[in-house]
Amino acid sequence: MDNITSIKIFGFMANWSPFFLAFVVLVSVVFFLVTTRWYKEFEGGRPLTANEGILFTVNMILLYLMYGSPVDLLSHILFTFHMLQMAFVLFLIAPLFYFCVPEYLQKYLSELPVFGRVLRLGVKRPLITLMLLVGAFSVYHLPVVMDNLKMSATLHTLVLAFMFLTAVMAFYPMFNKVEPKENHMGGLYKLLYIFGIGAFVTPACALIIFSSTPIYTTFTEGDAWLSAMELCVPAGVLDSIAGSGMISGPEYFSNSTPLIDQQTGGVIMKVLQEVFFGVMLAYIFFNWFREERSNEDQITQDALLKAQQQKELYNQHRV
Repeated sequence: MDNITSIKIFGFMANWSPFFLAFVVLVSVVFFLVTTRWYKEFEGGRPLTANEGILFTVNMILLYLMYGSPVDLLSHILFTFHMLQMAFVLFLIAPLFYFCVPEYLQKYLSELPVFGRVLRLGVKRPLITLMLLVGAFSVYHLPVVMDNLKMSATLHTLVLAFMFLTAVMAFYPMFNKVEPKENHMGGLYKLLYIFGIGAFVTPACALIIFSSTPIYTTFTEGDAWLSAMELCVPAGVLDSIAGSGMISGPEYFSNSTPLIDQQTGGVIMKVLQEVFFGVMLAYIFFNWFREERSNEDQITQDALLKAQQQKELYNQHRV
């Protein structure tokens, strides 16, 4: 059956995840209370700007769409949707939080005893946070790892949460509004950092795209797939559907072969990653260019002063 709208047979709970919706609403309510009413309790607190409020709302809607809407259910049925989910969560939603969370809240979070140290790891060791993100992504997508994790709802949730944390950590050195200017990466280093993430993610995508056979049993074998579906479908609903013989695997929802689905997922991840990183690169480049232009006179004066000092030093040595 090639109509993915048939996922409605799994019921409302599986398709729309009301508990995750409640979580997203709760986080949003707390955020807006803090930033519009309680901000004076924080050092340097200020009212939320309209752009920050809109961007935060959009980001939370995206988060719900990825993990609470039918997209999440489809990510357990078709590998294409899984990679769509990964690309949005790790490379769009995670960095966007730095643009919608005010600087005083970022500072408060960065000064927390444990979380703050973890978050700020990339300030002095950016390569560590880069490799944590790339390593988590690559190891998770090893067939033996992913297939086994999808058999345990608790482990799978913890690993996804860890991956999201590594993404937040990885983008901290580039987009945070907390660290003093001297602790920030230079524009060139930021560009290289983005290129580095893309380059190190490529091997995992290549393995998925160029494999000659399907590599994930939870997207191909009926029993493994049904077990993995327990991550998002209530047990009673899944038992009744499986017991009736209505479905035996993901082929019920698409006429695409498992190999084509897998390759399409790898391509989607790579394309979306390039699009998101392209936007980041443009943002970083133009900010870098604007900053260099604004400091042009100061840079010229510093260069002239340095040249004069070198000349004086040279003359002293000649004497």
